[in-house]
Amino acid sequence: MMGPESNRTPSAAAGTAGASDWRQGAAAVFNLTFDVDAETPILAHGKSHADNLMVMSHQSYGPDVGVPRILDMLDELQIRATFFVPGWVAEQRAGLAPTILERGHEVAHHSYSHQAPTAMTSLEERADFERALAVFDSQDIAVTGYRAANWCATWRTPSLVAEYGLTYDSSLMGDDRPYTISTPAGRVVELPVHWSLDDWEQYAFLPAPDIGSIIQPPGRAVEVWRAELDGMRHFGGLFNLCAHPFLSGRPGRLLALRGLIEYAQQCGDVTFATCAATAERVGEDGRTVDRTLTKPTRDALESFPD
Repeated sequence: MMGPESNRTPSAAAGTAGASDWRQGAAAVFNLTFDVDAETPILAHGKSHADNLMVMSHQSYGPDVGVPRILDMLDELQIRATFFVPGWVAEQRAGLAPTILERGHEVAHHSYSHQAPTAMTSLEERADFERALAVFDSQDIAVTGYRAANWCATWRTPSLVAEYGLTYDSSLMGDDRPYTISTPAGRVVELPVHWSLDDWEQYAFLPAPDIGSIIQPPGRAVEVWRAELDGMRHFGGLFNLCAHPFLSGRPGRLLALRGLIEYAQQCGDVTFATCAATAERVGEDGRTVDRTLTKPTRDALESFPD
């Protein structure tokens, strides 16, 4: 691996970042996040998949093998990460979320059942949201952030996040820098995501249910992520990487992820932070763009098919 100066890209934003800036003088902020989905994405396709032992074992690898391995790596690299945990997973493995918290990391809300809010009614989305909160409350875990299952937030989701006192959402793709969203229930910080920064698109494969059909070599995944990281350093963005322990917790992939983290550390202009810490800094930055989300009206959509 080349030295940090050899890898440095010119940053158009680093020179203007001040102490009050959400980046705190860095060229880019790296949110390392893990969605500890376990069996929930499969069961969301239908509870009959619980009868398939191979599929259930494929998913249980994440919390049972991947998470401990990831936690050890983070200790070695002295990095704090955010773990988005569905309430069902935290409930079924009662020691999982507390252990993540005890190791110095953030635990965040990732629905209860990992069913997409866009497939739910308003009442169903609220019930699922509340059920996960109840699980975390029972384990004395204070969550401050939310990520929708499959990133499928509805137009009502940001307001729901604000209503229950959470400070940030990490489901939308309206920017590559954080912004805030004004809702009837209050303001929410948005920490945007993108498909190019998700390991699911690189690694996910199962014969049934269909969750993906391509297994890229780890080097290819890191090539995509490193290019995006360099772009974020140039433009002053948020590198919000989403990894899944049942995917990136596998040996070769985790070594590749470690190499990406070490590259970011060597760059010298990238700051690592949990999503909660980033959201707090964004909330204190008076220059943050605030948005009121407006759904297209029926009249505006009259030319499109139902």
